[in-house]
Amino acid sequence: MGRVNPRVWVRDLALGARFAATGGRSGMLRTLFTAAGVGFGVALLLLASSLPNMLFQREVRESARAPDASHKLIEEPGPGTFLHYTQHSSYRGDGLSGLLLKPEGPEAAVPPGTDGVPAEGEMLVSPALGRLLGSPEGALLKERLPYGIAGTIGEAGLIGPNELRYVAHVPFLTTDNYDGRGLRYGWSVPEEPMNAFLLLLVVIAYVVLLLPVLVFIATAARFGGEQRDRRLAALRLVGADNATTRRVAAGESLAGALLGLVVGAGLFLVARQFAGAVEIWDVNAFPSDVVPHTPLALLVLAVVPVASVVVTLLALRGVAIEPLGVVRTSTPRRRRLWWRLLILAAGAALLVPTVGGIQAEDTGIDTVTIGAGTVLVLIGLTGLLPWLVEAAVKRLRGGPVSWQLAVRRLQLSSGTAARAVSGIVVAAAGAIALQMLFQAMERDFTSATGADTTRAQLMTSLDARDGDEARRTIDRLTAVDGVTGAIGTIDAHVYRPGPLEPGEEFAPITPLAVGDCSSLREYAVLPSCADGDVFLVMPPKGATDAPAPEWIRKTARPDAQVSLRDPGEHRGTPPLWRVPAGARTVTARPDPAGMHRFGLFATPKAIDAARLLDPRAQVMVRLDPDRPDAPELVRNAALEIDPTATVQGLSDTEQSSRFLSVRTGILVGSTLTMLLVAASLLVATLEQLRDRKRLLSSLVAFGTRRTTLVCSVLWQTAVPIALGLVLAVAGGLGLGSVLLAMTGQPARDWWVFLPVAGVGAALIAAVTLLSLPLLWRLMRADGLRTE
Repeated sequence: MGRVNPRVWVRDLALGARFAATGGRSGMLRTLFTAAGVGFGVALLLLASSLPNMLFQREVRESARAPDASHKLIEEPGPGTFLHYTQHSSYRGDGLSGLLLKPEGPEAAVPPGTDGVPAEGEMLVSPALGRLLGSPEGALLKERLPYGIAGTIGEAGLIGPNELRYVAHVPFLTTDNYDGRGLRYGWSVPEEPMNAFLLLLVVIAYVVLLLPVLVFIATAARFGGEQRDRRLAALRLVGADNATTRRVAAGESLAGALLGLVVGAGLFLVARQFAGAVEIWDVNAFPSDVVPHTPLALLVLAVVPVASVVVTLLALRGVAIEPLGVVRTSTPRRRRLWWRLLILAAGAALLVPTVGGIQAEDTGIDTVTIGAGTVLVLIGLTGLLPWLVEAAVKRLRGGPVSWQLAVRRLQLSSGTAARAVSGIVVAAAGAIALQMLFQAMERDFTSATGADTTRAQLMTSLDARDGDEARRTIDRLTAVDGVTGAIGTIDAHVYRPGPLEPGEEFAPITPLAVGDCSSLREYAVLPSCADGDVFLVMPPKGATDAPAPEWIRKTARPDAQVSLRDPGEHRGTPPLWRVPAGARTVTARPDPAGMHRFGLFATPKAIDAARLLDPRAQVMVRLDPDRPDAPELVRNAALEIDPTATVQGLSDTEQSSRFLSVRTGILVGSTLTMLLVAASLLVATLEQLRDRKRLLSSLVAFGTRRTTLVCSVLWQTAVPIALGLVLAVAGGLGLGSVLLAMTGQPARDWWVFLPVAGVGAALIAAVTLLSLPLLWRLMRADGLRTE
C-alpha cells in the first residue's frame, strides 16, 4: 500500500466528523456520549492541574496579610506604626483567626482586603463569619467577639471564601501584650526544600489520581463502537475500502473528542464558579484561584484528540467491516499474555534499581524514572484485565438464567466489559499502593506531643495583677458549664536576694507555683500533701525541658530566703519569703501537656499569693464529653477575662504541616477520582444497555422476566469488577511493597485493600440502581421497531 496523501486523511476525517453530527439519532447519541465522557475527564484534568495554584494562592494571601516582621524591631511609635496581635482559635471544629490592631498614627497601613482600619471597638469580618454571626448557630461566638461589625473583608485578605476571620480595632493593646509594632503588611519566608519522602508521595499521588482519568477518556472514545461499525458497513457497500472506513471512524471519534474538549472546558468554567461553595477536606478556593497549570492544559488539548484517533484505529484491528455487515469474531482470538507481562516487567525494571535509594534527608528524587515506572506498572495491570476476564468467563457454566445470560454476554464481548472497569483497576491498585506508602510515612511525619488528653483537654495562661485576681480567674474557669475538673496554679518567679556574685549577669531565678494539693499532684510526685506544705520540685533525670538541679538550688533551698521581686529592677528592699525548713524535695512528673515543671511548689497557706506581682493563672480543664459546646464556653470565659488570651487544645500527636498539606491534596484528588470512576462505570453501562435495546426487548417479548434481566445486568457489572479488584489488590500490594522498599520502610498494614474492596461493592450496587430506569425503558416492546 502506498503512502496516503494527507489530503485524503483530512477528507476522510472530515467525513467522519460529518457522520458524527448528521448520522441520525444513534450517531448523535454516540457523539454525545463520547463528548460527555471526554468532557468530564477533561474537566477533572483541568481541575487537578489547578490544585497547585489554588494552594499556592492561599499561601500567598496568608503571607501578604501578615504584619511584616522581617525588618528590625520598631521601638518607637510613629505616624505610620500600629500595634498588632494575632489570635488563633476555633469554633465548633472550624478554624477561627483574628487580627487585633491599634493604630498609633493617622498613616497606619491598611490591612489587605479592607478599605481602612475600622473604628475603635469595631471589626471587619469575612463573609462566612458574618453569616455565622448572623445565624442562631453563631450565638456563642457572638459572645466571644464583643465588637460591632463595620464591614466585610475582601478576597485579598482571606485564604478562602469559607474562612472565619476578623480584623478588630481594640484599645487594650500595649507593648506588654502585643505581638509587635508594624509599619506594613506582607512578608515571605524562604521556601524550604521538600523532604524526599514527601516528594515520592506527591509523585505517586499525581500518577495514581490522573491515570484513571486518562483511561476513562480512552474508554469514552470507544463508546457506541458496535453501532458505528454497522454504519461503516454501509460505506463499504458503496465502494469504500477498509482503510477509508477506518479513517472515517477515526474522524467520527475525533469529532466527539473535540466536542468533549469544548464540553470539558465549559464544565471546568462552571465548576470553578462553585469553587467557593464546595469544600472538600477543609479546602475551598476563590474562582480566580482555579487556574490550570498552562503546560498541562496545553498537553490535554493536544493529547485528547490524538488519543481518540489512535484508540479508534487500534480498536478496529480486530473487526472486519464488510459491505454486507460487520464480522466480529464471536469467539475472539485468544488474547496474548506475553506483551502484557512485558509492560509490567518494563515498569519493574525502572522501579527496582531505585530500591533503598531514597533517604529522608534527601531533597530530590528521580521523579521521571519513578513516575514512568509506576505508570507502566498500572498500565500493565490494565492490560492484564481483558486477558483475565476472558480466561475466567470462558470456564463459567450453569447457574440460574440471569447468570447464564450475563456469562454468555461476557464470553461474547469480554473486552467491552474489561474496558468499562479498567479505570477501577488503575484507581484501586494505585490507591492501595498509595495508602501503603502513606501509612508508612505517616509515622515519620507524626510525633507524640507527650500530652495526656485523659487528664485535661484545654489549657490557658492568663495574666493577673496579683495572686487574688489569679485565684478568681482559676475559680471562674473551673465554674464554667461543662468543666468537670480543673488544674489551676498561680505562677510567678522567685529570685536569690542580695548582690550579684562575680561572673553573674543577673540574679538566679526559679519558678514558683501556688496551688491546691490536687493540682500540684498533676505536676509532681508527692508522697503526701496538706495545705501549708512546700515542695522543691526537681526535673527527672534526662529531662530536656528543664535546667539542671544545681541551678534551681542556687535560689530555692529549704530554709533559704527568696525575693518575690527581681533585685536588679526593684528599688529599695524587695519583699522576701523564707522557704520552710521542712520543704521536701520531690521529682516532677509530665503535666497533661507533656511538659515538666520545676522550682518551688507551695500550697495556699504556705504563702500569701497576694504578695506576688503580676502573676499568671495557669489553668488546665477537663471537659464533659456530653457537652459539645463546653470548649466554646471555656474560650468565651477566658477571652472575657483577657481579650488576648489563647486557649490551646491538647492533642496526643502532632504532624508536619507539609505532610498535612500533601495529605489534604491527596484526599481532595482521591475524592474527585472516585467520582470519575463511578461516573465512567455508569456511562459505560448505560451505553452498553442502549446498544442492546433490541435484544432486551426481544427477550421480554419471548417471556423473559424483567427481574431476570436486571439480575443479569448486575452480574455483568459484578463479575468484571470482582476480577478487576482481585488484580488490583495483587498489583497494588506489589507496587506498594516496591515503593516502600525504596524508602526502607516496612509495611504497616497489609489489609489496606479492604476499604478498596468495599468501594468496589458499593460501585456495583450504585451502578445497578442508577441504570435500572433506562433498563426498564429499554425492555419495552417498542424497542423491536426498526427501519
